[in-house]
Amino acid sequence: MGRIFEVRKHTMFARWNRMAKQFARIAKDITMAVKSGGTDPASNPTLRRTIQNARAVNMPKDKIEAAIKRAAGRDAANYQEVLYEGYAPHGVALLVETATDNPTRTVAAVRNIITKNGGNLATNGSVSFLFRKMGVFRLDPAGIDQDDLELYLIDHGLDEMGESSGEKGEPQLVIRGAFADFGHLQEALEARGLTPLSAEHEYICTVPTQLPEAEATEVLTLIDRLEQDDDVQKVFHTLA
Repeated sequence: MGRIFEVRKHTMFARWNRMAKQFARIAKDITMAVKSGGTDPASNPTLRRTIQNARAVNMPKDKIEAAIKRAAGRDAANYQEVLYEGYAPHGVALLVETATDNPTRTVAAVRNIITKNGGNLATNGSVSFLFRKMGVFRLDPAGIDQDDLELYLIDHGLDEMGESSGEKGEPQLVIRGAFADFGHLQEALEARGLTPLSAEHEYICTVPTQLPEAEATEVLTLIDRLEQDDDVQKVFHTLA
């Protein structure tokens, strides 16, 4: 019975830590969106999109509103997005996306994590050519005529569309297009009255790396440790 309790406690804390990290990431996104376009989601599409993403990870309404209020204050941090490139063990390429108010601190932390876990930080352009930056929208597929929507979105920058599963196993309709067409796709979905579960940019790997389980586990351990860093927003990789 004690062992079962410990497992459940560990699972609960892992879930809580993941949620806390998601909320912190969204809060930074809100800060950057507000500073670049103001506090009104109606006139700030970046903020509107960020609020959708906050709801997608079940961030409470009061926390969203508090984050917007803080972002509009004089003491709000000035975050900048910095992308670091590197290699995990066994030649797996990494793109580490950060939001930081102190790049010197952040690059030191990222380098330390990568180096201690068998990888190395690389110079700009070393691995980014292995990824394609895309706008990615996730929708609830219920009630959507996918063939009709696909034909409609092709004229607005659609690159690919298909079904996938969310974190909880729920079905999702995933829509991808070149990042340059992000705004066109967002406007097209809004014109159809479709509100995405989330709308973000992602770096999609174009040349995946196949590894045996033991080596893949080493890579995933490094990725997990990077994702736990406060300044890291997302980690993209070429591991298949």
